[in-house]
Amino acid sequence: MSSKQNGTSLKQNSGSSRQTSTAPKGRQRTFGPVPDLERHLPSEWWRTLFNSIYLKTDGDVVENHAITQSEIDDVLRVTGAERNDRILDLCCGQGRHCLELARRGFSNVMGIDRSRYLVRLARQRSRKNNLSITFKEGDARKLAASRVSFHHIFMLGNSFGYFETEEDDLQVLRSCYKALVPGGTLVLDITDGNWMRAHYEPRSWEWIDQQHFVCRERGLSAAGDRLISREVVTHAEKGVIIDQFYAERLYTEETIRELLEKCCFEKIEFHGELRPDSERNQDLGMMAQRMLITAKPADAARTSRPPRQVPFPNVMVLQGDHRMPDMVKREGKFNPEDLDTIARMKGALTELSDYSFSYFDDHAQLLAALRDTPPEFILNLCDEGFNNDAFKELHVPAYLEMLGIPYTGAGPSCLGLCYDKGLVKAIAASLDIPVPAETYYTPDDLSATLPTTFPALVKPNFGDSSIGITQDAVVRNPEQLIEYIAALRHELPGRPILIQEFLEGAEYSVGIVGNPGLTTTFLPILEVDYSALPPELPKILGYESKWIPGSPWWETIKYRPAGLPRELGRTIIDQSMMLFERLGCRDYARFDFRADGNGVIKLLEVNPNPGWCWDGKMNYMAGFAGLRYADLLRLIIEAAQERWTAARN
Repeated sequence: MSSKQNGTSLKQNSGSSRQTSTAPKGRQRTFGPVPDLERHLPSEWWRTLFNSIYLKTDGDVVENHAITQSEIDDVLRVTGAERNDRILDLCCGQGRHCLELARRGFSNVMGIDRSRYLVRLARQRSRKNNLSITFKEGDARKLAASRVSFHHIFMLGNSFGYFETEEDDLQVLRSCYKALVPGGTLVLDITDGNWMRAHYEPRSWEWIDQQHFVCRERGLSAAGDRLISREVVTHAEKGVIIDQFYAERLYTEETIRELLEKCCFEKIEFHGELRPDSERNQDLGMMAQRMLITAKPADAARTSRPPRQVPFPNVMVLQGDHRMPDMVKREGKFNPEDLDTIARMKGALTELSDYSFSYFDDHAQLLAALRDTPPEFILNLCDEGFNNDAFKELHVPAYLEMLGIPYTGAGPSCLGLCYDKGLVKAIAASLDIPVPAETYYTPDDLSATLPTTFPALVKPNFGDSSIGITQDAVVRNPEQLIEYIAALRHELPGRPILIQEFLEGAEYSVGIVGNPGLTTTFLPILEVDYSALPPELPKILGYESKWIPGSPWWETIKYRPAGLPRELGRTIIDQSMMLFERLGCRDYARFDFRADGNGVIKLLEVNPNPGWCWDGKMNYMAGFAGLRYADLLRLIIEAAQERWTAARN
């Protein structure tokens, strides 16, 4: 089967050794002249075809890294797949597409193939390259779909159409339909049937390496719907080593569209032709010209799985009011990046098919609307505060408590307590959690005890979103300290100020989703990567890093999984959980730490109801765990609903 005849990859339901004609004592023989190829075709040829010989005969395509990269480029272009998407490479063969995806940072990739030989080879290559990929043996017609399934299913390299009957092909598509999330994407890369009928080569031969050559015969089936191929592989010294037959169904744009629609796929798109740039560039067989197709499951037709029972399926999403000023945001108002963040949140929530979402952001009508028509449940994303006043963030859950409306996140007492950074550090110190040394400076103080060690960090005691923490907040002498205190008094009059030991070591964040005594998820610890920041700039996540697009902090600061020793990571997770309980956090919270010059990790701050946006720390940590943005939002909703249900019972 040349790269040819079966396809770039090995795919569909690959087997482990090829169907051969075998003489007594294991000596290979050929069938000689065969007038009718179809009569010699085994019905399940794919069970035994795919092994090391296959990789040789199709090596110019299936073992070509440049071709694999090009194919993945095309697939990512037409799907818009994100690195945290769950991707299934169905009929993955030796895993070449899975490996390329993992190299590009895709963290949740699975490959399934029928061939034990090729799956083992894929696992070996994954381990050799230190890539985290799951490979399984399996039949493409019998995918086991779970509640949280795949965002994309790829069937690449002409791996569709191996089975003897069209009904089997239909079963493959039905399995894919069931295994895709709502809005997911199926990608097919298959031979252009019309082109192949007109251009297939009846006979060809080529050297495939220094010792082997292959002769091929091809012909259409009696019904004209399949191309039957014969491949005789000969070793220069040993003679014929294999004589095998295989076939693939030829689909046109019209017939594959009809098949997909029959399996309840919609939004079927054809994205042009694929032609491999083969180095040998000899007989490409069925890989010579292919169609790249995407399709999405029609969710209205999903009747195979009953909806999951959830306590509160109707969820109102409560947000800040984009019509009103917001003094925390750039230029004191909602900006295009803020509106984009809201749009991404809404897009992610569409993936949670167990819930029905409505949205409310009109604060002028908020109190009356909640009182007159109380929603069943609220996803509280109003971290801007009532009327976009951060001091009134706690007022929103307080009003919900008064009305008895269940909601996500921290209650008013926790939000009020954690807004006072100095008080949080005092509580942490009482729990023997290391905190930086600091001085509390009130608006009435005419003088303060200046730190004896510089640099120091100066910031408002009340506030979030890094308000009042700019590049000038790191001071290196008494003059800079006095100057920045004066600036804060002018910008944020009446607010107490903290003069704090500046921690210059590695910076970490711990994310917790859930509640004590119930389901609790600890997200992978995050480390802030300041390595690309110009050395003359302070290494802080200040206002510029969050609200000023184009600033050096915005452009260069990255996040990565922390490389902490296991015991040290366990320690700050335990400290975070102690604070979670002591401060009354609920459903989700983030805890920021940083090391001092001696490597002692100290608490920076506690964030109940931390940033929920797609590019926030919580979502990065979720990504490190292989979760998508929608998965993080689901975890938060489920944690809150589990908590409210437990309290009610």
